[in-house]
Amino acid sequence: MKKMILTTIIVIVILFLALGFYNASKLQHIHIQKTVNIQADLETVYNNVVYLKNFKKWSPFYEVDPNQKTSIKGEDGQVGAQFHWEGNNGKDLGYQEIKEIKNLAYIKMECDIQKPFKANPTFEYAFSKNGNSVKVTQDFNLKSGFVDSFFMWLFGAKKDMSKMNARGMELLKIACEKE
Repeated sequence: MKKMILTTIIVIVILFLALGFYNASKLQHIHIQKTVNIQADLETVYNNVVYLKNFKKWSPFYEVDPNQKTSIKGEDGQVGAQFHWEGNNGKDLGYQEIKEIKNLAYIKMECDIQKPFKANPTFEYAFSKNGNSVKVTQDFNLKSGFVDSFFMWLFGAKKDMSKMNARGMELLKIACEKE
């Protein structure tokens, strides 16, 4: 009887690990795309993204932790400008930097997350006129190692990332339509 219980537990653990390794292999590169149409002029929408000082208006992370400390280094709105944050009582730490700009059309940012885990995702924003509104497409990309991918699968991180990115786009829409 003990042997059968032990065998059953071992089989369950092996199946769990096999499922986890299979799913982790699919999470080594995460791409999440979100699109929103905003009833505002192109310049207003673009400026809310390119000028890092505006992040507090629409960042879902700031919404969750409004007491986080932030600073901007470099010339805001230009390639090389960085938005630094420290939040959640020191448990969240990192920055994102503007890497590429095509005026009123495209912005690429790279993040350097140091806490609560190390990661280097990128955010790319494309802007286009869509009738009386502006279409904003956000592409989020994250590459990670196998072990990190396993834990992301275990804790449902991709689903959380997708929700957070969707909320950010909703907040961007709200902020721009208020102006």
